[in-house]
Amino acid sequence: MRKKELFVVGELNADLILNNIHGFPEIGTEIIADHMNLVLGSSSGIMASNAASMGTETTFCGMIGYDIFGDLVLRELKKKGVVTDFIKRTETLNTGVTVVMSYDQDRANVTHCGAMEALTFQDIPWEEVAKHKHFHLSNFFLQKGIKTDIIAIFKKAKETGVTTSLDMQWDPGNTWDFDFRSCLPYVDVFFPNEAEIKALTGSDSITEAITAVSPYANTIALKLGEQGSIGFTEDQVIKVKAFINPQFIDAIGAGDSFNAGFISKYISGAPLEFCLQYGNIMGALNTTAAGGTAAFQNKDQIQNRIRELFDPET
Repeated sequence: MRKKELFVVGELNADLILNNIHGFPEIGTEIIADHMNLVLGSSSGIMASNAASMGTETTFCGMIGYDIFGDLVLRELKKKGVVTDFIKRTETLNTGVTVVMSYDQDRANVTHCGAMEALTFQDIPWEEVAKHKHFHLSNFFLQKGIKTDIIAIFKKAKETGVTTSLDMQWDPGNTWDFDFRSCLPYVDVFFPNEAEIKALTGSDSITEAITAVSPYANTIALKLGEQGSIGFTEDQVIKVKAFINPQFIDAIGAGDSFNAGFISKYISGAPLEFCLQYGNIMGALNTTAAGGTAAFQNKDQIQNRIRELFDPET
């Protein structure tokens, strides 16, 4: 039986994005933001939405509440073609929301986790996972219900016969209690950025961090923003330059779009260098619109926009 392509497990929330902010917030004061957008957020949701827009058959498993933010999440995922049959709704918790204060290439976030904390190992439909080629999970530090079972989740995923990937994201508690030595052997592609892998390993340099992680990892796809990305495997190191977007709006979701681009090619069996290149160009495309998904409508629009912004030979 033909296998479906991508199964994503993770957090779901809406993003309230503030751009062109006049200064930095201080207690007891008020400042102005010139632009505001309310969009689909969450690392997992953005990755799934954009992968589907690229033409990758995508299914999502997550948890939301019965509220207007949950309605927005479902509507936006369905609009991009994501299968939402395994998204559960709870009457006891609100859908997660993140307030994003965007400043050029960086941002400050405040997140209410809500229903995303209620998702557990038992909520993942493993028989359905087995019908897919690839399993991806993002941002487990925010998801209390699955955090303690992260090793069991990836071990179970491998037992179903799929390939796997993980983007751990930033730990807001700054404890970095992720047993990567036990978990990463079950992860085919690990997606940290520079700050995350340094914090995870307590390292001062990328070289030191990679040295600590690589004995346990299969493939590391290290995201370096404007410096591009580097792929590490047991027998190769490949650095790929970034694509610079001349129409920058914000970088919200750029790393998630990198993940979507990389995995869309990884599933098809593309070599590591091409997976990194496609990840880089999708990360750059992401920055042409506010939020993580507005730059991705469908496969034809994505290809046309790439030709407009970057070298047509790309």
